[in-house]
Amino acid sequence: PIINTQQQRRNAHIISMHWLIRWLTNSSLLAWTILFCLSAATSSFSTTNMADFPPPKDYSHLIFETKQDNTKWFHERGPLWQGQAFSLQIKEVLYHQKSLFQDVLVFDSEHHGKVLVLDGVIQCTERDEFSYQEMMAHIPLYAHPDPKKVLVIGGGDGGVLREIARHPGVEEIVICELDKDVIDVSKKYLPFMAKGFDDPRVKVNIMDGAKFMEENQSSFDVIITDSSDPVGPACVLFETPFYKAMHGSLREGGIICTQGECVWLHVNLIQPLVKAITPLFTTVEYAYCTIPSYPSGQIGFIIASKGGKGCKVPTRTPEASVQKELRYYTPDIHQASFVLPAFA
Repeated sequence: PIINTQQQRRNAHIISMHWLIRWLTNSSLLAWTILFCLSAATSSFSTTNMADFPPPKDYSHLIFETKQDNTKWFHERGPLWQGQAFSLQIKEVLYHQKSLFQDVLVFDSEHHGKVLVLDGVIQCTERDEFSYQEMMAHIPLYAHPDPKKVLVIGGGDGGVLREIARHPGVEEIVICELDKDVIDVSKKYLPFMAKGFDDPRVKVNIMDGAKFMEENQSSFDVIITDSSDPVGPACVLFETPFYKAMHGSLREGGIICTQGECVWLHVNLIQPLVKAITPLFTTVEYAYCTIPSYPSGQIGFIIASKGGKGCKVPTRTPEASVQKELRYYTPDIHQASFVLPAFA
């Protein structure tokens, strides 16, 4: 259609940016955060809801069948890791529907167990999810001397909740997940992770995490943001109020931990982000873990504190009974995870 006015052109541009960011980030949480920033540019977009527009494409192309042996495969490709792809052989597709916010796929694989995929991007596999969940939860929690109240933003699969629940000193665990379907699907098909919801200390909020933090200032000792692929146009990400909201919702001495992408793929985005949020926090540090089913086999964590001396050395260690249950995290790997290659 022909766009006749400057206002219409601006509205069309913002709608196009909406879907570009949804496609790049594969994260309903961060899409809401970025949209909040975009809405400041024009009041005409302030009432737009993500559900007002259909998903940009069909995700049926993610699954294909080979003619040679009639096996089915999930094939992950994306603009965030151009020129490379990752495939898993499918035993059975368990669930594939579109939620209000994203495409949700769960399948049983031949060698990686159950797999959760959101908007075409693998979120977890039964084979290796523990490395990410343990490090994302235990680095900030064991770096804090006495965490009592913990907030999780995203994390609807329940894996991070499962790990937080291993800390008996934590009195309250609050989760804000925007997409209720992710929680429901995980409880049905991924009980090895979703059992984190069974802990009586867990309180579930189906809402935007940024809004929740704005309403709960100076409330949490640890805030963990478990979201997928928080990248896109770097300037847009730096302008969002999300990190300020986390800082405001932390108590003095509190720690945040957010998914920090992969240094092999996104160091040009990670470094500016760390620089941009450094004025907000007392310390800002970067750690990583290995996980074969994520692009390039690695994922990072941006860890920042509001007061304190940093998080590279744990202030507490797991009890012997807890350590026996952990498959990745140890006090030694906690410290080693902050040692980065020269190029990073």
